[in-house]
Amino acid sequence: MKLLISLFLLLLTALPVNAEQLTNIGNLEVHYSSFPSTFLTPEVANTYRIQRSRYSAVVNVTVLDKTQEGKPAVTAVLSGQAKNLLGSIKKLSFREVREGSAIYYIAELSHANEESFSFTIDVSQDGNSGQIAFKQTFYVD
Repeated sequence: MKLLISLFLLLLTALPVNAEQLTNIGNLEVHYSSFPSTFLTPEVANTYRIQRSRYSAVVNVTVLDKTQEGKPAVTAVLSGQAKNLLGSIKKLSFREVREGSAIYYIAELSHANEESFSFTIDVSQDGNSGQIAFKQTFYVD
C-alpha cells in the first residue's frame, strides 16, 4: 500500500498542476489522472502488472465517499473511452487495485507521439452516477 500511495503522491508533486483532477458526482469525490507509464518504476509497474513503454499511458481513478468521515475510498463501476483527433476510439478497460483501505481503478492506453485524446469515463456507485471528461496529449520520450 505504501508503495502505490507514495507513487501517487510523487506524481502529484512531480507533474504539472492540472495532472491530478477531481470531479464531484453526487456524494462522490472522483479523483483522476493520466500519465506516461514510464513515470512508474519497473518495480511498481511489475507489482501492478502495468506495461512500461514509451507508447503507453496509465489512467488512474479513485472514488471517495464524501458522506463518510475521512472520505474513504469506495468500490465503483467504471467504463470509458479515449478518442483521438482523427476520431478513433479506444475502449478503456479498468481494473481494480486494492491496497488496505485504498481502492484505485487503472486502465492502460497505447498512444503515438504527440497523440491527443478526449477521455470520457462513466462512474457509477450506489445510485450516484456521472461522467468525467478531460483531454490529454501524450509524448514519446
